[in-house]
Amino acid sequence: MDDALFFDRHHLEVREMVRDFARTEIAPVAREYDATAEFPWPTVKKMADLGLLGVPWPHELGGSGMDYLSYIITVHELAKVDASHSITVSAHTTLGTSPIVDFGTDEQKRRFVPLLASGRVLGGFGLTEPGAGSDAGGTATTALDRGDHYVLNGSKIFITHAGVGEIFVCTARTEPGKTNRGITAFIVTKETTDKAAALEHGIGHEPSLPYTRGVRAGKKEDKMGWRASDTRELYFEDAVVPKENVLGPVGEGFVQFLRTLDSGRIGLAALSLGIAEGAYEEALRYTSARKQFGRPVAAFQGVHFALADMATEIEAGWHLVYHSAWLKQHDKPHKKEAAMAKLFCSELAMRATIKAVQLHGGYGYTTEYPVERMMRDAKVCEIGEGTSEIQRLVIARQILGDLLDD
Repeated sequence: MDDALFFDRHHLEVREMVRDFARTEIAPVAREYDATAEFPWPTVKKMADLGLLGVPWPHELGGSGMDYLSYIITVHELAKVDASHSITVSAHTTLGTSPIVDFGTDEQKRRFVPLLASGRVLGGFGLTEPGAGSDAGGTATTALDRGDHYVLNGSKIFITHAGVGEIFVCTARTEPGKTNRGITAFIVTKETTDKAAALEHGIGHEPSLPYTRGVRAGKKEDKMGWRASDTRELYFEDAVVPKENVLGPVGEGFVQFLRTLDSGRIGLAALSLGIAEGAYEEALRYTSARKQFGRPVAAFQGVHFALADMATEIEAGWHLVYHSAWLKQHDKPHKKEAAMAKLFCSELAMRATIKAVQLHGGYGYTTEYPVERMMRDAKVCEIGEGTSEIQRLVIARQILGDLLDD
């Protein structure tokens, strides 16, 4: 990779800092947290102390004052070691915080962003519903206007941080029917489900935060991958949301979450690329050290081909990710490029991890080596932030444009 294309000295310093943290603090505990499916409060606290939960936000809002490329570097480097820690940063930053930064009033930013950017509480994004996945415009959660507040009823599913988090941006229908213009975004709050651990580690709970009555988390999902990441259903049962918590204009929630998802796809592409690169590095180390027939496994031509394919595709994915991130950072259109990066890198993550397991032979199928965990973690990258099929639709619409409109 030609770092000079996108990175300056500061970016390289951020990369080395996050890379060192991931290898020294996360790598030794990633296997245990995957096995127990516990949320990694101790290392999340360390990430917050390093400023990794507020990388792209300004100092005046409690953030680290860095740029968007630094944030993508952070997600990428964490994922090389453990996807669960990476998605914790990515979902918290892009999905939980960026809508408030992008669409919130000055008062909303002052109230909520410092808590999120500093890592004092975790955030999330409530969009997907049991009946509205790829068809996000099919939102069924309702928000009824009651004068000085709205009353929300419905549920969101597969929500990262629904249990451990305390601040969420959620969508609900303020107009009946299925028109996209009838969807509005709201900021809601709830107490973490893991209050004892949050208090023990000094992160994840803010007692002064006014909680939204009628919002609660469901049971924790038992997932194939990303097992140390908290995923649950989020319920709204006559939830009372004051009008000062309406995010942006009423009826503009659909437009807002499309913009948020464009950015989220770059983050998930970086996470996917990190998984692929981490698996490649593990395969390179293993095949160079492992001997069969008196020679290192890496000396055989069949292994050459597998490693060469992985390295080539990772190089291509790197350029897709950082080009789309550069476009976003410079406020240039990036919908197509974000979808391309997400599509390519998520499918690359599956191809690379499957090859890495194969190159490890029988050991690759055991928990002794991290490649089996990486393979499980890779699969959801083809599903979250829009499936591969949705990415192809987005790309095709950007390519064909007026032809499809006609």
